[in-house]
Amino acid sequence: MKRGILLLFVGLFTLSLSAQEKTAKIEFKNETIDYGEIEKGSDGVRVFEFTNNGDAPLVISDVKSSCGCTIPKKPEEPIMPGKTGEIQVKYDTNRVGPIRKAITVISNADTPTKVLKIKGTVKSEGAK
Repeated sequence: MKRGILLLFVGLFTLSLSAQEKTAKIEFKNETIDYGEIEKGSDGVRVFEFTNNGDAPLVISDVKSSCGCTIPKKPEEPIMPGKTGEIQVKYDTNRVGPIRKAITVISNADTPTKVLKIKGTVKSEGAK
């Protein structure tokens, strides 16, 4: 009887260990990019770098911007554990004024939704 209970306990314990799921974990180098003061019409492309610090492949399913003036580009392939990737963001620098935009990243990571930010100011040509 004791042997049967012991075997049942060991079996359940082993089953619970194997049931633990592996997860992806996304960690960004920086969650905010500051453009600073830039000229109208200058290069508006910036890159958010990240690492998958989990133990499962990271799949970024969607990346959305808070407005049409910012175009994000996500990686198409899964990012394997320990590997790095990037999300490219292009801001329309023909719009003069302050930049305050959010980019929402949706993935299979342990934190499935992450909000990145860009900020700065676009100065008109010849402005000091």
